[in-house]
Amino acid sequence: MNSSHLVGNFVRCLSTAALEQKVAVTNKHGESLVGVLHNAGSNKVVVLCHGFAASKDDSIFHDLVAALTKQGFSAFRFDFSGNGESEGEFEYGNYRKETDDLHSVVAYLKEKYDVTAIVGHSKGGNVVVLYASIYGDVPLVVNLSGRFYVEKGIEERLGKGFMDRINKEGYIEVRNKTGKVLYRVTKESLMVNTDMRAASLTITKECRIFTIHGSADKIVPVEDAYEFAKLIPNHKLHIIKKANHGYTSHRKQLSDAVVDLITSIKG
Repeated sequence: MNSSHLVGNFVRCLSTAALEQKVAVTNKHGESLVGVLHNAGSNKVVVLCHGFAASKDDSIFHDLVAALTKQGFSAFRFDFSGNGESEGEFEYGNYRKETDDLHSVVAYLKEKYDVTAIVGHSKGGNVVVLYASIYGDVPLVVNLSGRFYVEKGIEERLGKGFMDRINKEGYIEVRNKTGKVLYRVTKESLMVNTDMRAASLTITKECRIFTIHGSADKIVPVEDAYEFAKLIPNHKLHIIKKANHGYTSHRKQLSDAVVDLITSIKG
């Protein structure tokens, strides 16, 4: 009896492992974007997009994958170009390129799956909103803690007068505490559509946008979430009380909110 239980557990482990498949998608620049497909046996897939200098392996996405697959949704988490395992050079900004990366992923998945929703955290939240304004081919977009006032975030990271310094030197080098160069910021990398007001106003009513934000977010103020809610025509706002930017102590509330929003959409 004990032996049969061991065999049963072994088979279940094998079948769970088989649900995960590493996938490489080529973007429009010929770079390989590496992702992991979690096949829950459903053709409905939710695409997960990471934030600034992050990756598909952030714990927040493992928690979301577990919640989504438990409810029968397949999930795909991937690294934007220049991040994680994907090819390309890391650059600051690059909102438009990452939006195009997401489009390459969605187009690839649509060959076999119904892309039900795209979910982005932090900078990934900005990317999915921009995606909705440019492509509009995914019916449901979930913005987790995205920044409405993008220019304010750039100034907080690079300091006041950053454009004057870039214009004078050609670039800014961002270093860590030991003086190691983490990345360069060029004028080209900032010449992107970061006007979230304009993007929000061009999203059609056919696309549903959900914004989820923590009330105790010290990286992106919760006030930014209310700005999205004011402008996007088909929008729903969900504030998680006392949650920080990474939802460190509120992962269950976050996962439940995302799943509830996605399952509430019929058809």
